[in-house]
Amino acid sequence: MNKDENTTPEPADQPIVAAAAPAVDDAQPQVELAKVQATKTEVEPEPAEAAPRTAQEIAIAEIKEIGTVVGVAILLVLFLRTLFFQPFTIPSASMEPNLYQGDYIIVSKWDYGYSKHSIQFSPPLFNGRIFGRDPKRGDVVVFKLPVDNKTDYIKRVVGLPGDTVQLKNDQLFINGQLVNTTTLGSIPGTAPGSGFRDETLTLQREELPDGRAHLMQDYVQDGPVDNTDIYTVPEGHYFMMGDNRDNSQDSRYPMSVGGVDFVPAENLEGRAVLVLMSWKEGSSLWKPWTWLNFHWDRFFKSLH
Repeated sequence: MNKDENTTPEPADQPIVAAAAPAVDDAQPQVELAKVQATKTEVEPEPAEAAPRTAQEIAIAEIKEIGTVVGVAILLVLFLRTLFFQPFTIPSASMEPNLYQGDYIIVSKWDYGYSKHSIQFSPPLFNGRIFGRDPKRGDVVVFKLPVDNKTDYIKRVVGLPGDTVQLKNDQLFINGQLVNTTTLGSIPGTAPGSGFRDETLTLQREELPDGRAHLMQDYVQDGPVDNTDIYTVPEGHYFMMGDNRDNSQDSRYPMSVGGVDFVPAENLEGRAVLVLMSWKEGSSLWKPWTWLNFHWDRFFKSLH
């Protein structure tokens, strides 16, 4: 054997040692991680269990939750009543034969825009109307009574700003022109909520100058306001009349005698669009046995 070939062989386990070296290096961080975790376990205390609430605390929490729900519901209702629709109950016979006492109606709030009277309790936040639009002759309108700006009234718009209105011999004249009326027959005064019981009323169809027609009823031919002076409607105001002509405190009567007088545009609350339901006379919230005492034929009756 040559001297150059007499080479000492490398140990047979050297590759194993070389491969095992990284394993030793990897094990060291794992040991340190375990030590860190153990330290954290020793330092961080276990969360304590919450003490059980007392009956008083539970009751207060429930009251707060109920109050929040009720408060949100009230705000939502006020929002809808102010901007979109508001319900009213008819308390008198002044708009018969189209609206009867006990009718529960829906009023559209956006038709004429918004004023302070569109908001509950009429807070003096601003004057005039926002997004104001003029009502049309013949609209059935809910408004605040000008004499106190608080009481809600409902009448029909008969005179617009600048119009002249007069009654002569129980006939209506607008701008000097006779308003066409057609007699349809007689109806008993015992109709629901009628102001003239045991009497006979004349049912008529009245056609206003713009062509809109509606029903009205008349009791006598020589009532206290069946002959009047000429009313000239001021700018920014409207002349209102009830469809039950002899049983209506309306613009024919001045404020000095408890009448409506001319109605400012600011006082308009909205246009009546629908009879949602109608209770019979004698029904009351305080009489549960009368809650279903309805005029079923008046449900969802549109107004025009």
